[in-house]
Amino acid sequence: MKKLIFLLMLGIASVSAKAQINVNINIGSQPLWGPTGYDYAEYYYLPDIESYYYVPKRQFVYLDGGRWIFSTALPARYNNYDLYNGYKVVINRDRPYLNFNDDRVKYVKYKNWGGRQMVIRNSNDKKYYVVKGHPHGMPPGQAKKLYGNGNNGHGKSHGKGKH
Repeated sequence: MKKLIFLLMLGIASVSAKAQINVNINIGSQPLWGPTGYDYAEYYYLPDIESYYYVPKRQFVYLDGGRWIFSTALPARYNNYDLYNGYKVVINRDRPYLNFNDDRVKYVKYKNWGGRQMVIRNSNDKKYYVVKGHPHGMPPGQAKKLYGNGNNGHGKSHGKGKH
């Protein structure tokens, strides 16, 4: 009986661990212009245009007339902004735009970095081949076979550390 209970507990722990890994990996959801080095990214802060990008819903978050706007596209005033060359700061906390004034001061040093950050599109790391549109991309079935639950032993599982 003790063995049965132990095996049951071990099975529950294994399922729970897998669920945790799946929650903390979203490489395939990140855009081609996103920074490399992160298995998980909730938001990007874009210091050049003082805006955010919400990765799960693929929405930009920017101020307009004192209100935060959520949109799949940037407003016309940023038409000349190059997402591939602008620096992106990964922020993994709920609604970071509520701390905008702090982020604005903290990350001002990354304004005008002009392409000095590796982006997913230009990476030769195989884990990024699952991102739709990657030049070395592969069919979704192939990616699942290679990476299964997304944890291939490379990189960080929480994306914390680099900015």
